[in-house]
Amino acid sequence: MIKMLIRRSHQVVPIFVVVALAAGCTSIRPPLTSDGLAPAAIDTFDYSTYERLLSTRVDENGLVDYSALQSNHADLDLFYQQIAAYSPDSHPYLFSDENARLAYWINSYNLTTIKGVLHNYPITSVEEVAPPLLLFFFPSKSGFFFFQRFTYGGVETSLYNLENSIIRKRFADPRYHFALNCASSSCPRLPRVPFYPDRLDEQLEAEAEEFIKSSANVRYDRHRKTLHLSAIFDWYEKDFVNWLELIAPGQNLTIVDYVLGYLDEETAASISRDRQTLRIQYLPYDWRLNDLTSVSNEVSTTP
Repeated sequence: MIKMLIRRSHQVVPIFVVVALAAGCTSIRPPLTSDGLAPAAIDTFDYSTYERLLSTRVDENGLVDYSALQSNHADLDLFYQQIAAYSPDSHPYLFSDENARLAYWINSYNLTTIKGVLHNYPITSVEEVAPPLLLFFFPSKSGFFFFQRFTYGGVETSLYNLENSIIRKRFADPRYHFALNCASSSCPRLPRVPFYPDRLDEQLEAEAEEFIKSSANVRYDRHRKTLHLSAIFDWYEKDFVNWLELIAPGQNLTIVDYVLGYLDEETAASISRDRQTLRIQYLPYDWRLNDLTSVSNEVSTTP
């Protein structure tokens, strides 16, 4: 849509909209360091402050204690200062291989998503972050994912562009879809540890297995011969199918084949038997905030 508006910029309304797009963005910049200077030069990219944040403010279900972070966000600020100053694009020598680069982008996406929530907190969903008033016709979630901008290695961009123009464009392995957390209930769980370059393959595989084996994301109705899948498999089907083509060229594999690799033998066999009549139905996506406080309050008030 944005490209279309730019191509038609000789028209009055598109020009107005293009200008409004630029003016309507909110820059959420990292706070200054305690001495007001840029972060000191580093020899290695360090995840220790992010690890401390995750271990203390995220529970085993991936729920975030935003209320506590709002009161004490020192670790969040320190790590945001670091990713704002350094990235694989600005300082490639800090990220020697593809795993180091992908780990950086995943962790940065997840951290700035938390930062984006806190910038608007309290909210109950990222959908509550509205696009600019004059751009009311944009999708509701664009206010959070497109019109908020964060800094990575000195370059400002949105979560939408980070996911689609950097991560999806540069990395073929679609398991990153099980690692990116969009601060919502149907998102993949936010782990309590960062994604580390030297453990990335192992961590991505664990997240993929956990996501696909959860009945909230994938389940098979044998009676109706219907495979229920998370909307993630619908939105990013091309990424998963392209990966299958890379590892098994010429076999015309589908999204079903990708999922089968993670299911238990009995379920996988049942789906395989029913392939000719199998239906796929995508599950509604729950955009409620992954907020530990609100979930705890719901539990405590349940009769």
